[in-house]
Amino acid sequence: MRITTKGQVTIPLDVRERAGLMPGTDVDFEIEAGVVRLIKAPPSGVRQTRGQKLVESLRGWGDFKMTADEIVALNARPFGRPRLTC
Repeated sequence: MRITTKGQVTIPLDVRERAGLMPGTDVDFEIEAGVVRLIKAPPSGVRQTRGQKLVESLRGWGDFKMTADEIVALNARPFGRPRLTC
């Protein structure tokens, strides 16, 4: 394995899976007697997932006056029926 010019290294998939390292996992490094050890960082408070960040960024953008039931009804219409306009 080789370190890139940016100081990056790819952790093999089997190692990531066995260690439970998912994308976005915070890690720390320990150096002792010339050995570098990568460890999961302890949780540092509440952290938003990508989905939560996306929902938060979209909140407030909708300006139409339809209920959730009306939206579901539009999506459940049989083929060939004209679409309703807002």
